[in-house]
Amino acid sequence: MLAIGSPTCSVRTSTNCSALLRELQQIWNDIGESEAEKDRMLMELERECLEVYRRKVEEAANAKARLHQSVAAKEAELATLMAALGELNIHSPIQTEKRLTSLKEKLASVAPLVDDLREKKEERIKQFTDVKAHIEKISGEISGYDHLNNTLMNSLSLEEDLSLRRLTEYQTHIRTLQKEKSDRLNKVLESVNEVHYLCGVLGLDFGQTVSDVHPSLQGSTMGHSTNISNSTLEGLEQAITKLKTQRKFRIQKLKDIVASLFELWNLMDSPKEEKNKFSKVTYILRLSEYEITEPGVLSTEIIEQASAEVERLNKLKATRMKELVMKKRSELEEICQIAHIEPETSTAAEKSSALIDSGLVDPSELLASIEAQIIKAKDAALSRKEIMDRIDRWLSACEEEKWLEEYNRDDNRYYAGRGAHINLKRAERARVTVSKIPAIVDNLINRTLAWEDEKKTFFLYDGVRLVSLLEDYKLARQHREEEKKRFKDQKKLQDLLLTEKEAMYGSKPSPRKTSSFRKPNGYRANGNGSMPPTPRRNSIGCGTPELLTPRSYSGRQNGHFKEMRRLSTAPLNFVAISKEDTMSTYTSVCDSSEPGSPPHG
Repeated sequence: MLAIGSPTCSVRTSTNCSALLRELQQIWNDIGESEAEKDRMLMELERECLEVYRRKVEEAANAKARLHQSVAAKEAELATLMAALGELNIHSPIQTEKRLTSLKEKLASVAPLVDDLREKKEERIKQFTDVKAHIEKISGEISGYDHLNNTLMNSLSLEEDLSLRRLTEYQTHIRTLQKEKSDRLNKVLESVNEVHYLCGVLGLDFGQTVSDVHPSLQGSTMGHSTNISNSTLEGLEQAITKLKTQRKFRIQKLKDIVASLFELWNLMDSPKEEKNKFSKVTYILRLSEYEITEPGVLSTEIIEQASAEVERLNKLKATRMKELVMKKRSELEEICQIAHIEPETSTAAEKSSALIDSGLVDPSELLASIEAQIIKAKDAALSRKEIMDRIDRWLSACEEEKWLEEYNRDDNRYYAGRGAHINLKRAERARVTVSKIPAIVDNLINRTLAWEDEKKTFFLYDGVRLVSLLEDYKLARQHREEEKKRFKDQKKLQDLLLTEKEAMYGSKPSPRKTSSFRKPNGYRANGNGSMPPTPRRNSIGCGTPELLTPRSYSGRQNGHFKEMRRLSTAPLNFVAISKEDTMSTYTSVCDSSEPGSPPHG
């Protein structure tokens, strides 16, 4: 029989087998088995032993193969773990293979190393997981994507390089990202602070403004970190630019309003109390854009209040300017009335009032236009002064002529009475003045024509050419003189007929004589030398044409002048007796005294 194993085991096994064989042979002898049967059973027994050995050898070979495979797997895993973890300084069992002959010893030496490296790998994976999660979180905050990538996190377990070098690289990357996050966060905070400052100055809602950029920027947002992405930074920059533009616009608008306020305050002489109400905004005229920091100073409420004050003062200014315009227009009309020139209709009182009320014209421009017209009217009046003085002299002579006519018609002018001698002296002076009227008129015409040649325009008196008035006056006066001469001839004939009648029938008292000291025309016989009251316009006899003067002609030819409101004296009315009047008419109407020049209106 074959013996295996150690020598001791082989001896002990051989001894046992021999004893058992001897015992078996004894038993066979006792039984009486034949030698052939004994050989057969021994052969069978040897065959069975070989089968057992063979089976045991196969089992041992399989066990060895399994151990070898396990050792190889462990060594491979060990190599993989060492490569993944970067553990190159571990004492490898391959290096001790010469002194380690048993597979179990190899497996026993490799297994603890593998288990240790497995634990290190798990720990390293956890470290990588934390690092990558941190990287992902910061990257998400920077990019604005705040959710972790699960696919990336699951790939951590398949990470091939789990070495400390790789972990250090990730940690370095984390520090870089953290610095970038810190820088971005500082920029965001600076921008948010600037938005807060600008919103305060402009009086805007800060929370709503930053929420429009990103909800995480509002302080009330809970459970969310501040977004520091590029879009947030760009949104804040755009918001700041917009707020600065709005600040610049409001500053300029408020400065314009304040400038208007100062102008109106000075113009309207506003009290100090009204100015103090807006002291909060008036100081901005002295400040630059970046020096205006007071909260709410540029709010829409402040601007609206200042604008309302400007509007109120403008309305008050318009009212006062309207009064001033009306006053200046009255001054212009007064100057034109004195100079007997027509004021421009473009600034008439009614038209100016309507233009100011409608807002179509700036009262200041209208006032400047009227003042220019006043200067022009004064210049015109100055250039007309010499002729106007001669017109006044002529009109004064006409007034004396009128008074003289009234005086001559008074039958009691020679009676001794109070003031009679004064009237007599005045009548003498009036006759001298009246005698100069034709020369005055001719001289006035010549002066007027010279003025027109110099100025290249007509000399108008209340809208009518003065030369035309004077020529009409001369014709009317000539006609009156002719009528007076005709009247005298008729009166002489009347007196002659009356004398013949008295000689034939005797004289009778004249019914036309009266002892009254007052004539129906309003003249007082006992005047004290002062100008008598202007007589009413009446006609003796039938309709003789008026003796035309500037005051009567302009009203007659230009009805739109409203009864000659610009004339300083009553119009003159020269009356004469018509050719068709009969002798009886003169006897019943006229008195026996020789009349002077008829009154003119």
